[in-house]
Amino acid sequence: MMRIDIISAVPDSLYSPLNTSILKRAQEKKKVEIYIHNLRDYAHDKHKQIDDKPFGGGPGMLLKPEPFFECIKKLLSERKYEHIIFTSPKGVLYNQKIANKFSLANNLLIVNGHYKGIDDRVREKFCTDEISIGNFVLSGGELASLVIVDSVVRLIPGVLNDSESALNDSLMDGDFIEPPYYTRPAEFEGMKVPDVLLSGNEKKIKEWKDKQSKILTEKWKKINSME
Repeated sequence: MMRIDIISAVPDSLYSPLNTSILKRAQEKKKVEIYIHNLRDYAHDKHKQIDDKPFGGGPGMLLKPEPFFECIKKLLSERKYEHIIFTSPKGVLYNQKIANKFSLANNLLIVNGHYKGIDDRVREKFCTDEISIGNFVLSGGELASLVIVDSVVRLIPGVLNDSESALNDSLMDGDFIEPPYYTRPAEFEGMKVPDVLLSGNEKKIKEWKDKQSKILTEKWKKINSME
């Protein structure tokens, strides 16, 4: 069973998404264990302070190193992590290939920043992977960590009801985008499902899907090559 640990300054933002839908079922099936660690539990002053002003000036507050070091060292004393992931807009842009790699691990640890960020000694000392989910800035790393967890857990064998659904997803096989899908009714508000999908001719259906996939893949590549 895979284990995922997440360290957060705002753990309440994680509980609901991690206990819904596929992630909930994956935990119920004993395919994954997910543990959330509240950074404030590792701050021992009277006010449970976990942030401070950055040296050298500048706006914002940084998460202090001491709570992270204590929490991470405790976790490392209990098990080995193949990947210790820091979510950051400065990291490697996340993609399906990385998700596939993470899904093969036994233990993942995700470190989330908040406010202006974290003391960089945390990243330097412990983190093996620095991951970004896009070229934009969020209020904290929690949303990025949820993206990572969801994309990884759904790849664990036995998590999805249809064992092939993950294998056929867009981007699973390199730069590949799935064809469009349709379901009942065959006509809705004047919009009709392509006739070929109703024909029952498996050869023609496959040809249509392959053609649509190629069109959408080229469109996706063009869009993502733009600045």
